[in-house]
Amino acid sequence: MTTAGLKSAPGGALRGTVRAPGDKSISHRSMILGALASGTTTIEGLLEGDDVLATARAMQAFGARVEKEGVGRWRVEGKGGFSEPSDVIDCGNAGTGVRLIMGAAAGFAMCSTFTGDASLRGRPMGRVLDPLARMGATWFGRDKGRLPLTLKGGALRGLVYTLPMASAQVKSAVLLAGLHAEGGVEVIEPEATRDHTERMLRAFGAEVLVEDKNGVRHVRLPEGQKLKGTHVQVPGDPSSAAFPLVAALIVPGSEVTVEGVMLNVLRTGLFTTLQEMGADLTISNVRVESGEDVGDITARHSQLKGVVVPPERAPAMIDEYPILAVAAAFADGPTVMRGIGEMRVKESDRIALTAAGLQACGVMVEEEPEGMTVVGTKGGNHPVRGGGKVITHGDHRIAMSHLILGLAAQEPVEIDEPGMIATSFPGFVSLMTGLGGSIVEA
Repeated sequence: MTTAGLKSAPGGALRGTVRAPGDKSISHRSMILGALASGTTTIEGLLEGDDVLATARAMQAFGARVEKEGVGRWRVEGKGGFSEPSDVIDCGNAGTGVRLIMGAAAGFAMCSTFTGDASLRGRPMGRVLDPLARMGATWFGRDKGRLPLTLKGGALRGLVYTLPMASAQVKSAVLLAGLHAEGGVEVIEPEATRDHTERMLRAFGAEVLVEDKNGVRHVRLPEGQKLKGTHVQVPGDPSSAAFPLVAALIVPGSEVTVEGVMLNVLRTGLFTTLQEMGADLTISNVRVESGEDVGDITARHSQLKGVVVPPERAPAMIDEYPILAVAAAFADGPTVMRGIGEMRVKESDRIALTAAGLQACGVMVEEEPEGMTVVGTKGGNHPVRGGGKVITHGDHRIAMSHLILGLAAQEPVEIDEPGMIATSFPGFVSLMTGLGGSIVEA
């Protein structure tokens, strides 16, 4: 892992066709469900980033046989459940991985101890541990459920749980625990979150019942579900596709196509928002792969305008607000983003770091407790200055977003820690330079 920083600089137009790396959410779930299932699960297009590889190692520690058969091609031999690991489970930087794995592990009468890197150890796990404790699991750990912690599961009770926040990770942890809970579980979502776990549970043979009651989503998993190994085709990650697509929108003369992008309606909030801003985004070759809608997206340089992003859209694009803020920096007028307090408890405080990075590059940002407003420079008849050195605090999305900004700014932009980009987008630098972007070691 390189310790040098990276620097992006303005240059010529970006052009070409690329494929997005495999979706991280689907990749984590394919490994975990494959290990919980009986029989063989084959996976194509797995994201081989650090986070997912940590989950793969965890599944081996819980007794599954996990083998790589080629680039993005993996085989998981599940035994129908987890066995007690002989050592601590290190989940690296994978917040999704550890929360889902704890949910799955809670269903078995055993103890397992979890840790991670400095960033993950600083992230509270209470939002997942609370419903698991209501189901009968116990845990011992640091204040607010911070890692390292030990979880003891087994003999779980059923639960009807209303999500106190829009979190697919919490919902998924409850559903995975519910596979081995007496009476099953029901999760009530006042705001719909990404539904990958429900879709994938069905693909592995489980019955999942989803009902809309007066605009509130109820997800029920009856007791006694058994999972069987299957084949998973991992679609391209829309969160990763966002980086080359936004780059094409803000770099003059650019046209970039990203193939095989997941178009799940609970994940496409960014694309909708960009189109409302006037982005020239076209979607073609729409098809279904492993139960998910997939298509190819082409972005062309566009004159963007500021918009007010509906707060209720946040769950469909919570990871994409940093790169949306970069697009907003080049727009005409302010872009208002509210209802995004969840960003403060991601790998970092992403509201604070996004605001600080843009401000260091000459962009006006007004930060709020649960939102921010980015005032685009276009209306002021001056370009984005750039020239800042961005402190990322080990957050991959902060790093990539500001490198994209540097491709269209007046002056180069430097980020301090590029190593963590491999957690979600291995090959990011080579992909962007292959399109014509200038990203080099600082």
